[in-house]
Amino acid sequence: MTQIVRTEWLKIKKYPAFWWVMGITALTYPGINYMFLNVYYDITQKRSGSGQIIQALLGNPFSFPEAWKTVGYFSSIFIFIPSIVIIMLITNEYTYKTNRQNIIDGWSRTNFMVAKLIDVLLLSLIVTGIYAVVAFVVGSINTTNLAAPRWSMAFYIGLFFLQLFSQLSLAFVVGFLIRKSFLALAVFVFYFFVEKISVLILSNKYHNEIGEFFPLEISHRLVPRPAFFGKFDEKAYQASLEAVQYHVGYATIVLIITWAFCFWINNRRDL
Repeated sequence: MTQIVRTEWLKIKKYPAFWWVMGITALTYPGINYMFLNVYYDITQKRSGSGQIIQALLGNPFSFPEAWKTVGYFSSIFIFIPSIVIIMLITNEYTYKTNRQNIIDGWSRTNFMVAKLIDVLLLSLIVTGIYAVVAFVVGSINTTNLAAPRWSMAFYIGLFFLQLFSQLSLAFVVGFLIRKSFLALAVFVFYFFVEKISVLILSNKYHNEIGEFFPLEISHRLVPRPAFFGKFDEKAYQASLEAVQYHVGYATIVLIITWAFCFWINNRRDL
């Protein structure tokens, strides 16, 4: 296992695109939350009475403990960025024939897939760490009540990780099957937006909830909308919170199927 991790690190550390995309991720997560934070304060700090009314109505979604969920929700908008890294890492294996070299060096086909699984896990942990740091900083800055329970909603760190790992795994499948980086990226991004649009059409126009069982949507619902959305439709908001426990199970099932499928295909395809 140590050899596998070391080999994967040697592949990654001299790969500029990996560091560029990770840098972009590290900037977009605090950036998107800073943008929404500014919008919140622009609205609630108006000198007119409307600002005070809105603040009383919405509360502060960027203070603890709600900050864990709010930052997770807005950060999830850019989950497709680390997905690019995963697609590039797996397609490079076929572009530069390093997968064949690994087999020649004594790896089994299973070792190769375990290495790719480790890549997805490690990237998920790194990006989740970025989210956790941003959420903690945002919450610390915006929490004025010292008695507020800072860690009562920290379980969203685990939910965000599961959401990220699920979506990166699906990105991996696309790259693994297509093998060509630009084509795989195009297919994944195209599907990403098609699914989002389809879910909106099904839920808003046809009032059909089948969209919540689409592959990416299953994991997307692991981190519900911030609490202030509940002020506009409390019934729908509470339903989204209650559905999280079920989507944890759905996402886990999708993960098992995804990686079982990849291991099965890898054992049968030509190198």
